[in-house]
Amino acid sequence: METKRAFFLEAYKLGIIKFGRFTLKSGIESPFYVDLRPLASDPKILKHLANYLLDMLPLDNFDLICGVPYAALPMATAMSLESYIPLIIKRKEAKAYGTKKLIEGIYQKGQNCLLVEDVITSGKSLIETIAEVENEGLKVSDIIVVLDRQQGGKERLAEKGYQVHTLFNITEIVEILQEEKLLDDEEVKRIHDFLNDNPVVFEEKKKISYEEKLKVTEHPVAKKLLEIALEKRTNLIASADVITTQELLDFAEAVGPYIAALKTHIDIISDFSHEGTILPLTDIATKHNFLLMEDRKFGDIGNTQELQFSHGVYKIATWADMVTAHPIGGDKALDGFHNAGVITILGMSSQGTLTDAHYREEAMKIIEQQPNVMGCVAQNQIPEKMLLFTPGVNLTSTGDNKGQQYNTPEHVFKNLHTDFIIVGRGIYKADDAEQAALLYKTKGWEAYEAAL
Repeated sequence: METKRAFFLEAYKLGIIKFGRFTLKSGIESPFYVDLRPLASDPKILKHLANYLLDMLPLDNFDLICGVPYAALPMATAMSLESYIPLIIKRKEAKAYGTKKLIEGIYQKGQNCLLVEDVITSGKSLIETIAEVENEGLKVSDIIVVLDRQQGGKERLAEKGYQVHTLFNITEIVEILQEEKLLDDEEVKRIHDFLNDNPVVFEEKKKISYEEKLKVTEHPVAKKLLEIALEKRTNLIASADVITTQELLDFAEAVGPYIAALKTHIDIISDFSHEGTILPLTDIATKHNFLLMEDRKFGDIGNTQELQFSHGVYKIATWADMVTAHPIGGDKALDGFHNAGVITILGMSSQGTLTDAHYREEAMKIIEQQPNVMGCVAQNQIPEKMLLFTPGVNLTSTGDNKGQQYNTPEHVFKNLHTDFIIVGRGIYKADDAEQAALLYKTKGWEAYEAAL
């Protein structure tokens, strides 16, 4: 099999493409049907296929290979064996036992992963796989596909910034088969007519607007936050990780006009007092119309959390509009947060986090049953009735030496459908916090509008 043409004709004998009348999953009748799974049953052909695919790629760019389940898994495995690039395996769903992982294998966050797919039509399965792989902290820039059905998927992915390499397209294959007298002119015409008349329309789920969100959101604090966002045209939550009362008040005053909420870690304030810290802080919040979000990350049994929320030095219940809490204690543990909106920690942006796909799936079952919950801190999409808060947003940095990983506003609004971005060091470490807050307010709002 010296040429790509000869290779295809040999592979064709395995019955990988059939011609006739076939009803597709979408309900459309197609004159051809592609099934490349038989290739895995011929080791010689599979080895040749792997090398053809590898020859198309700049292999130095990739740290990992991953096949889209399930048809592309043998292809990805063969490519890994031929190239010595490590293989990872992506499941269709996380296991409910054992490691409970969605991605199996040895990898490190930040590595560049080559995706392998057998056939591309609309690109839907690839878009879903990319999101899941990137959610594990891996990067995807290139995709290698054996056959392009030429129905818009390759172009759609290119619009999103992904480079799709294809070994064959259906037009090329039809031409080869026609020349070999394996397809007659009438069948060829039917195929070309089908391709011209039936572009696949894959309507991606769009981010809904704040106005639409107000209609489906039930929690009163969530509604108030959305109203502030619309009034001030901001989706920015500034994180005030400062350690003195004066720094906190100065920061709140500077960024107040540009934010929807201020996120505090009140227990790091070294000179805290209710009169000296909280009273002037709430005055500033009223003056500039923003909410207070205490990032306490409660994570205990219900009784203890209720005491921590209402009593002690900080008396969080008396001033915080929103609090963060882990769902790890279960549904009832979230009952004690009266008069505040609970934002649950569904996923974290730090390297090595244990909030994997199985954890998020089980946590969401708890979250959806709890009326106190108004939203989640996460790095993935969540049900529309809740608000999504995404930390780890930075315009200039990709991470730090303590495992923090950053995303851009464009990424989190377009791909995660976030509602509010949480920015810390990008603002409070800036030379001019006020100007930095204005910049993030502007960029966040532009990214939100672009995602609609």
